[in-house]
Amino acid sequence: MRYCILLLSFIGLFLGAQAQELNCNVQVNSEQIQGTNKSVFNTLQKSMSEFINNRKWSEMSYANTERIECTMNIIVKKVEDDLFTTEIQVQSRRPIFNTTYYSTLFNFKDNSYTFNYKEFDQLELNENTITSNLTAVLAYYAHIIIGYDMDSYSRLGGTLAFQSAENIVNAAQGASLDGWKAFENSRNRYALINNILDEAFKKYRNYFYEYHRLGLDEMSSNAANGRARIAAGLPILRDANRARPSAIVISSFLDAKNDELINIFSKATTKEKTDAVEVLSDVNPTQTNRYEQILKN
Repeated sequence: MRYCILLLSFIGLFLGAQAQELNCNVQVNSEQIQGTNKSVFNTLQKSMSEFINNRKWSEMSYANTERIECTMNIIVKKVEDDLFTTEIQVQSRRPIFNTTYYSTLFNFKDNSYTFNYKEFDQLELNENTITSNLTAVLAYYAHIIIGYDMDSYSRLGGTLAFQSAENIVNAAQGASLDGWKAFENSRNRYALINNILDEAFKKYRNYFYEYHRLGLDEMSSNAANGRARIAAGLPILRDANRARPSAIVISSFLDAKNDELINIFSKATTKEKTDAVEVLSDVNPTQTNRYEQILKN
């Protein structure tokens, strides 16, 4: 596992290890498109998968068993000539120490993924100059996935990966493309990385580490202590949300963690249950009915 990943990465560099970081299941769903040659979608899916999985995205070294499990589901809404209008759902997960359980780290739906593609086009990337929105978006999420994974194993460990994602966002500011613009909306790619690297959310990122490494990873040996560590940090979510209402970085955390949190606190003490429901309902009131399930167990 990657608990000593920073040390192992340096060892890997000396040994010449070049294992890729991602093990990504890429799916292109074209069910909404009628009367089109389906082979283009199959070719696109294969090209996207190879682009994501065969590329080295960082200086870190990963063994094959350490590659990050993730999925990218591209739903094609419309195709006109070579212009694809799609949505992309991105998820990643990581194993929890001494268990067979995987915890979802990132769960994000991006509704503004448009790109040009002709069958058998070679997918190329220049992170400093956006020449292909197809590859720029894939690269952005590759860095986001790696950043979240690293943050879950060491405090602020994903900063370099997040900065690489930010560089892509900055390079896209001059392009006439949806999803990249500053303040275009509060749930786009710019907003996400802006939140992640904002000093105002530094405590949240520290909690993200504590939640996984000091909470979930400890639960196999001492469930009460691991759960208490997770409970102790929940007010950080509330404080961050009050400081920046509806911040995407907090809502995306809950999108990934709602089911997990309900399961964790369903087995908690009465006080932990009550406190957890109060905080979670304050942060995400639309899910209050779901959180109240905690009190019924």
